[in-house]
Amino acid sequence: MSAAYDPAQYDVQLAAKAARLRDLLAPFDAPEPAVFDSPRGHYRLRAEFRLWREGGQRHYAMFAPGEKHKAILIDDFPIASERINALMPRLKAAWQTNEDLDNRLFQVEFLTTLAGDAMITLCYHRPLDQAWEAAAQQLAADLGVSVVGRSKGKRVVIGRDYAVEKLDIAGRTFSYRQPEGAFTQPNGAVNQKMLGWAFEAMGERQDDLLELYCGNGNFTLPLATRARQVLATEISKTSVNAALHNLDENGVDNVRLVRLSAEELTQALNEVRPFRRLEGIDLKSYDFGTVFVDPPRAGMDPDTCELTRRFERILYISCNPETLAQNIAQLHDTHRIERCALFDQFPYTHHMESGVLLVRR
Repeated sequence: MSAAYDPAQYDVQLAAKAARLRDLLAPFDAPEPAVFDSPRGHYRLRAEFRLWREGGQRHYAMFAPGEKHKAILIDDFPIASERINALMPRLKAAWQTNEDLDNRLFQVEFLTTLAGDAMITLCYHRPLDQAWEAAAQQLAADLGVSVVGRSKGKRVVIGRDYAVEKLDIAGRTFSYRQPEGAFTQPNGAVNQKMLGWAFEAMGERQDDLLELYCGNGNFTLPLATRARQVLATEISKTSVNAALHNLDENGVDNVRLVRLSAEELTQALNEVRPFRRLEGIDLKSYDFGTVFVDPPRAGMDPDTCELTRRFERILYISCNPETLAQNIAQLHDTHRIERCALFDQFPYTHHMESGVLLVRR
């Protein structure tokens, strides 16, 4: 855990982040950012620990950046959800008393949700046999969780290989399937605020939405209720399958989802080359008024950034304010910032999530 963890200093750290975002967006005449704070503790819904043997026992451990040989042993983890903190000692007691669970276990991953679901992934440097599976079945029953076992080339699922989340946005509850091993927003409370801001910034539209990097449909579900129809893209097959389930589960029927990267979609819209995965989709039939992007830390590549310039409105969620500023610099001659926001997804660290709504001048 970061040495900066100090709830008494939270407001000071958040003010510093807001000042940093203001400075980065000042060259673009941005309005004052809306600031969405985090719970001070127990906000992180997922956690990953390496295991470290000391005194004949395995312990939860983390390592300082760049340090691989000096473990920080962990008994509790106050930034993680209360459910994770409750599960940690019970899981540790289970592997300490069961050789089938303990043998060559080297990593543990927890995924919990605001809705109360939980999944534990156990990673091993050995094949998983029937004895392990029997022990894992008992563990899952005792802890009330799903358990996924991973070893080289094999995955064994006890229960489900996903957790279920439920988020309330603008008076409606959306249900999300979050697959094991796939990306999910770590701070559920702030994610809910972020979705509410994006929903409001999107507004009620009579035209269509293009969404790049849609993941499991985190933003797609609420934003689809604000548009006539949506074309969404995502490259990860696991996330695409989860998004398709989530759309069906929530009765959202105005979305077409295609497994393309942002770069590939740019090529398709520019008619550089056809894609079989777009078969049956008439891109020219869409009347896109807004493009929504939530890119990785590197931001949008120059060609994708140039593509977004075509749209009247660009709704941009960023996990890296520096690359956000670089992308805005490329777009500033045609688009102005109408709204901006800071979402404190990662308290007690320098990382921050931000959002802007860019509107054509």
